[in-house]
Amino acid sequence: MNKTDEIRPVALPIRMLRPFPNHPYQVRDGVLSPVLVRRAETGYEIISGHRRCHAASAVGLGYVPAIVCDLSRDEAAILLVDSNLHREHLLPSEKAFAYKMKLDALKHQGKRSDLTPCQDGAKLRSDEQVAQDAGESARTVQRYIRLTHLVPELLAYMDRGEMALSVGVELSYLSEEAQYALLDAMAAEDCTPSYSQAVRMRNLFRCGDLDEEAILGIMQEPKANQRERISLSARDLRRFFPPAYTAQDMEQSILRMLEERTEAQQERPTHEAER
Repeated sequence: MNKTDEIRPVALPIRMLRPFPNHPYQVRDGVLSPVLVRRAETGYEIISGHRRCHAASAVGLGYVPAIVCDLSRDEAAILLVDSNLHREHLLPSEKAFAYKMKLDALKHQGKRSDLTPCQDGAKLRSDEQVAQDAGESARTVQRYIRLTHLVPELLAYMDRGEMALSVGVELSYLSEEAQYALLDAMAAEDCTPSYSQAVRMRNLFRCGDLDEEAILGIMQEPKANQRERISLSARDLRRFFPPAYTAQDMEQSILRMLEERTEAQQERPTHEAER
């Protein structure tokens, strides 16, 4: 149960509210209802309700109803992530930084930084705890966290559904300089790297052989997936998705399902070998 200073919401001036530091979620308009905050050195930090505060400010409201919680920074970070993580339509970048924020907070808690208690009293690694709470595998959580090493411009490709998770993970191992060189090559060739190309660039970088010329040479290679396109009618797909889904939502969902299927196929040989 959360520790609160007020059972009922209190009216707080919007000017006293501060975004939680480095919160991972993009702010869009939302419905106004009590926000959750914690006391900070100056004013209050928002734990849940960044979108609601944004909406209130946009229409000129000076106050919002708020519930004030007595939480540590780590407790607040975990609650912030948990209160938003099951929202629909989370972007890959939002998941990536949310998982990282929660993982860092869990590691700060307790005497063992690598273990956290779960409900039955057993001990889980912090990444396993994040995965369990999110309904993901620990490997998937680790892969999303790798995306936090991408430069913002490459991460934007992920958010737009123009680059697969597996590709982003491989590129995350490149230096910032190499990633920007890749962006230049992508712009020059008007294409994105395939998974096999991303793997090759990672391997070349690890060996110290990846430079601008090598990146451009890889990106200039013809790719079948860019000579041919598969078109599916949104009208044909709509019966498989909720009515509120846009064409982009459906595309991202299909890509995500294919990614999960690929991951399952990749993990199957390992599990069979362990039997």
